[in-house]
Amino acid sequence: MLVAAVVAAPVVAVAVYGAAQGPVSLPSSTGSMVVTTLLLLAGTAIGTGVLGTGLAWLVSAYDFPLRRVLSWLLVLPLAMPAYVLGFVFLSTFDYAGPVQGALRSVLGEDLPGLPVRSVGGAVVVLTLTLYPYVYLLARAAFLDLAPSAYDAARSLGASRARAFRTVLLPLARPSLAAGLALVTMEVLTDFATVQYFNVRTVSVGVYLTWKGTYDVGSAVSLALLVLMFAVAVLATERALRGRARYHQRGGRGRGLEQRRLHGWRAATACGAACTVLALAFALPVLRLVTWAASALADDAGRVVDGRFVEHLVNALVVAVVAALACTLVSLVLAHATRLGGGRGVRGAAQVTTLGYAVPGAVVGIGVLTLFVGLDRLAVALGSANGTGILVTGSVLGILVAYVVRFTAPAYQAVDASFVRIPPSVSASALSLGAGPTRLLSRVHLPLARGGVGVALTLVLVDALKELPLVLMLRPFGFTTLSVWVYELASENFWEQAALPALLIVLVAVVPVALTFRGGADRRG
Repeated sequence: MLVAAVVAAPVVAVAVYGAAQGPVSLPSSTGSMVVTTLLLLAGTAIGTGVLGTGLAWLVSAYDFPLRRVLSWLLVLPLAMPAYVLGFVFLSTFDYAGPVQGALRSVLGEDLPGLPVRSVGGAVVVLTLTLYPYVYLLARAAFLDLAPSAYDAARSLGASRARAFRTVLLPLARPSLAAGLALVTMEVLTDFATVQYFNVRTVSVGVYLTWKGTYDVGSAVSLALLVLMFAVAVLATERALRGRARYHQRGGRGRGLEQRRLHGWRAATACGAACTVLALAFALPVLRLVTWAASALADDAGRVVDGRFVEHLVNALVVAVVAALACTLVSLVLAHATRLGGGRGVRGAAQVTTLGYAVPGAVVGIGVLTLFVGLDRLAVALGSANGTGILVTGSVLGILVAYVVRFTAPAYQAVDASFVRIPPSVSASALSLGAGPTRLLSRVHLPLARGGVGVALTLVLVDALKELPLVLMLRPFGFTTLSVWVYELASENFWEQAALPALLIVLVAVVPVALTFRGGADRRG
């Protein structure tokens, strides 16, 4: 129950503060921010839905050169933070970039500039970094489907495209809805990437209102708007799942029969997948490597200086502590559930897993509001220091926010390992006199070490990549690699930002590759 209270506290703090303050005058730009947010959500949902589903269908229904390796390489953009791809994209395609420069040299200097810094540009970047959420779930659905209905449609004369549209898409709709829900949650959380493109969403408004004017009332009101968006997304996803009444018989399907492509069709399929992978991952990494090498060659001491080491240590310390905390919480919850915990334990587990669905802006403002309240309480009780600030503006705020946001993936990984432990093993240990603590340390933990390792890795990577929460909650003078990349990129210092950005990507790509490589092609 304590864990659930910690996770729910920031959201409750935002709701209570918003209700207590009464009517608040929102910024005059709130209407335009809402419209921009809706456009960004719609554009990214359409882009990731089409791209993710199309790629999943391509590698599931057809066989072509490099299909097996591409089926798991297409997941790698998950390791590319959107704020990193964003500044690489701008440096390449903006008016002063090499692409538009080459076009002007060929077509003339009077060529109008491409509107890169726009909602459209932000949609492209977010689509390229977030499509793997839809791709993974859609591909899993296509591989698990029993193909009897699809084969029946084909035998009645339907083309592969029509059978896909009328049979397979309805069957895969719950998976697609879940993937799109994850995408929209990530879009709601982001405000660094969209700022690069001069796009002002409601989440950007929360950050700018708090950091620019310290107007807590307006910031909380905007955070409630973001929360309303999140609730609407979850309600839509649940409605799509609830109305889906398509069932397949016979348990797990044998998957679709793949059609072998030859000639130009095979080249087109392979080229399409390679193009997406190149734009979303390979070319940005190559660009970062080139910049980093150039910066190191010019002045290595300036790039890898005391600040670099300090920011790296800050990022690692916070990420490691957060990973340990989230994994420990997950172990306790999974262990309590395993021992037959009642409704309270199951409810706490459900509340904990909801933390990942809360947008970062809401979590950030919630933690700030909660900590300000705690400091005021400390002042009233005479426990605060001379400044009246005890916990506000401390690293503790970042850690609490990380626990709220990242316990969900850690719990899912740990719980999946606990489920695989035979109940007889736990029963035997209990019958031999092992208490709950000894059962966890001597039996459950060794058997679930794989899931624990995955949980630690997932939280570590998420924490290293995290930017919005650190920007909102960091103490004065406290900077991590992600914040440093954002600050350098915001000033167009591409080469200086390349090395820390590349380090973040390389740290993230290892667990992504290891996690999905094994299950990339279950049918060989």
